[in-house]
Amino acid sequence: MMKEVIVYQIDSFTKEKFKGNPAGVVLHAENLTTAEMQLIARELNNSETAFVFRPTTLEQNFEYHVRYFTPTTEVPSCGHATIAALYAKAMEDQLDSCTIRIMTQIGILPIRIEKQDHDYQITMTQGRFELSPIFDPLTTQNIVHALGLTMEDLDEKCPVQIASTGHSKVMIGIKSRNILNHLQPDLMALAQLSKVISCNGYFVFTFDSDDKEILTYGRMFAPAIGISEDPVTGNANGPLGGYLIQNKIISTADNTFQFTGTQGEAINRIGKVQVEVKLKDSAIPDIISITGNAVNVFRTVMHI
Repeated sequence: MMKEVIVYQIDSFTKEKFKGNPAGVVLHAENLTTAEMQLIARELNNSETAFVFRPTTLEQNFEYHVRYFTPTTEVPSCGHATIAALYAKAMEDQLDSCTIRIMTQIGILPIRIEKQDHDYQITMTQGRFELSPIFDPLTTQNIVHALGLTMEDLDEKCPVQIASTGHSKVMIGIKSRNILNHLQPDLMALAQLSKVISCNGYFVFTFDSDDKEILTYGRMFAPAIGISEDPVTGNANGPLGGYLIQNKIISTADNTFQFTGTQGEAINRIGKVQVEVKLKDSAIPDIISITGNAVNVFRTVMHI
């Protein structure tokens, strides 16, 4: 029996088509098998595709279940694909402003949908923030060299370590935006290192900004899971906020730290992520959320 699903292509963290980060979104995915989801994600060939389906019983305390696939594997969470999925759902059902709870591999997450002038802005509450120990000097050097950097390129304020809100990234702060935009990493070496450090993503960022509204510029590479470069990464910019606070790189006078991170400049897919970190005791990252715009590129019905 043929299965029918609705497929969207959504560009997240932008209002301009073909900018930001493209994600596939498959609605009404209840009858798809894991193998079929993986094949669809491979066919759409975005860094991630989100599959949205209803819970199996009415007793569940969430509205939708969402699973995320790269072209090669399933991943626990994805920021831009969550923005895309809820944006597509809001358009499909013509929703008013509301909060929808989604079940992911990292738990139940509240997603805020704000209707604005016949369009939508989406805020995703991410998973629990975690910061791993700083890497030893040899591992740091191996990561730096695989990225095509030198140790002198590093921002001395920024230790190289893993941060996570559900899907971990290595944080690498550097001094120069020019160097950032001309990086040519050794993707095979990065993929091999991922096996050693148990982390697939490398987020290189800098404070070298000529715009007072933009705190950081970044690039993210995850070749171990089939992503040479991710244009704009919610699961990197979100934990970056917690990393900056916990390492006392940024200070704040109250219990909330907000900033805008930009990504995708080097590959002509520029997008902006608004990050909010709510703190416990004015110092400890507690709840991290990311907010982004989105734009629909196409909608189609797929029969498989």
